[in-house]
Amino acid sequence: MGKQILLVDDERDLVFYTKLFLEEQGYEVIEAYDGEQALKILESHRPDLIVLDVAMPRLSGWDVLKQLQEDMEMADIPVLMLTARSEDADKAKGWELGVTWYQTKPFELDELALVIERILATVDDDW
Repeated sequence: MGKQILLVDDERDLVFYTKLFLEEQGYEVIEAYDGEQALKILESHRPDLIVLDVAMPRLSGWDVLKQLQEDMEMADIPVLMLTARSEDADKAKGWELGVTWYQTKPFELDELALVIERILATVDDDW
């Protein structure tokens, strides 16, 4: 399979359909349904990209992002924040915390695939 993506969102239908679509695009997708589960997965996996929601139970996307940035081994994993939070203050917070891209919901799957492709191409260029 292709690049590995960790998809983190508490909306199970969104995760299901987005995972199906991304797998059709050639990506390997690991799903998590809250921030704590995502961090647990990251103990044993190093995905090429993390797609992360903000508002989730147990541990928010902001908290996950902060922990990633504090961990030298994970700080360079690109993060695509995928959230319904569309306020300028939320976007600014995402950029301040180091997101690679901030995408608001609702979204088109084709558009998401394009953003992911661009992020991963940029990361590959950096190596």
